[in-house]
Amino acid sequence: MKRLSSLFAALVACLCLAVSCAKKDENTFIVGFDADFPPYGFKDAKTGEYTGFDLELAAEVAKRNGWKLVKKAINWDAKDMELNSGSIDCIWNGFTINGREDKYTWSDPYVDNSQVVLVRKGSPIVKLADLAGKVVAVQTDTPVQKALSPDGDREELGKSFKQLVITPNYNNAVMELESGAVDAVAMDIGVAKTRIYVNPDKFDMLDEIVVNEKYGIGFKLGNTALRDKVQKTLREMVKDGTAAKISERWFDVNMIILAP
Repeated sequence: MKRLSSLFAALVACLCLAVSCAKKDENTFIVGFDADFPPYGFKDAKTGEYTGFDLELAAEVAKRNGWKLVKKAINWDAKDMELNSGSIDCIWNGFTINGREDKYTWSDPYVDNSQVVLVRKGSPIVKLADLAGKVVAVQTDTPVQKALSPDGDREELGKSFKQLVITPNYNNAVMELESGAVDAVAMDIGVAKTRIYVNPDKFDMLDEIVVNEKYGIGFKLGNTALRDKVQKTLREMVKDGTAAKISERWFDVNMIILAP
């Protein structure tokens, strides 16, 4: 009987621990993001804290659901492994739906984000045709990289370049642009506008768009329950104006396209 009682107690303890862990997981919202992708997600140089447009949206979603937000900076190349292993609940970081439609369970698009070209101030490059024979940088594993590569939607434009340089993140790409190692960077319009806002004497943006794309929140394929809960909350934020206020703080305009 003593052995049975001990065994029963051990089983109860294990069940309690499992319930406790499950409850903790249910109340934690782990967002995976690229920490080198301002203004969507990055580390603030002054505070040392992770912040950004998408992280602020995620924080409000977590708050309204009673979740603890965990901001997890990830290696962008390892994002699928992070998501499929369960170490993150979603990828929320200027994440492009186009070309990835069947790889994730997506929220509806919430930002219409065009791909544009950033050049140095005073550059002779003023239109896309001027990129012929030039060195152009893009971030790895991005839709604009795929669009400019062989078999991409903008393959002919990419073929006109002297070289398409693949960098690990936009910070590296912009540093190479500043140094003169590359002539231009093809990137997200939100990121480009932020760079110009911070350094108006250093950069210009071409008027022509390379490719149109939309941002969504990517969840593990099949995880519709969490997607639906997050999307419902985000729509409530759109309806009451909170999402627009967050966008205007980061971009000076409302970039949100999600319907309430």
